[in-house]
Amino acid sequence: MIRTIILIVVIVLVLSFFGISIREVINSPTGQENFGFLGNLVEKGWGHIVELSDSFVSFLAGIFQPISFSK
Repeated sequence: MIRTIILIVVIVLVLSFFGISIREVINSPTGQENFGFLGNLVEKGWGHIVELSDSFVSFLAGIFQPISFSK
């Protein structure tokens, strides 16, 4: 957690050093389009991960079903 905070602070400092405004990048039409594209990509990727994990859980549930012994 601390590493992530330090990394974000360092990234902001580096962007500031080069004169890049995060607000301008995010509010620009190109920035909006890029963030929208990345959002859709992450959403589709997450959907695939959830689908694969559901399939894997179903597979494991099929293997480890309780075994009933009848007399």
